[in-house]
Amino acid sequence: MVHSERIDDEAGLLAYLGRHEIPYQRIVHPPVYTCAEARLYRPPAPGLETKNLFLRDEKYLFYLVMTDCAKRLDLRRLGKELGAPKLHFGSEAELMGLLGLTPGSVTVLGLVNDAKQQVELLVDAQFWPSPAYLCHPLVNTATLTLDHAALLHFFALTGHAPRVVEM
Repeated sequence: MVHSERIDDEAGLLAYLGRHEIPYQRIVHPPVYTCAEARLYRPPAPGLETKNLFLRDEKYLFYLVMTDCAKRLDLRRLGKELGAPKLHFGSEAELMGLLGLTPGSVTVLGLVNDAKQQVELLVDAQFWPSPAYLCHPLVNTATLTLDHAALLHFFALTGHAPRVVEM
């Protein structure tokens, strides 16, 4: 059951999670744009601090990468692993058009807006599965903690099976 209506704000996403009985804990904080800023403003919370990257290749295939904040990704290596040697960051327009997100708010929860499955979800094998994950709820002024089962349920609802990749 893939969601077809666009969700443009945190309230809409929280309502969606509620309708589908996806449990979460919510932490409000000032706007953050990096993992380091998130650590400064967010109280300690259980779960993997996620870094999410919106990428595309030269054929305009799109990827949403989820890894640990502490990990530095080698995009060339990842591109070779995917058979997409020239990975680039997607543009702001592509990010907004496909996931309804702005830079600084990139999150796997934006997949709720990818009803046509134009974005492939890639998760770091080293951190999958973690017991819980910290994710922005479409905005960078709050963080949700979702356990592994809840995040899997969300991905199933959106039609995005995680592709586990060595990064």
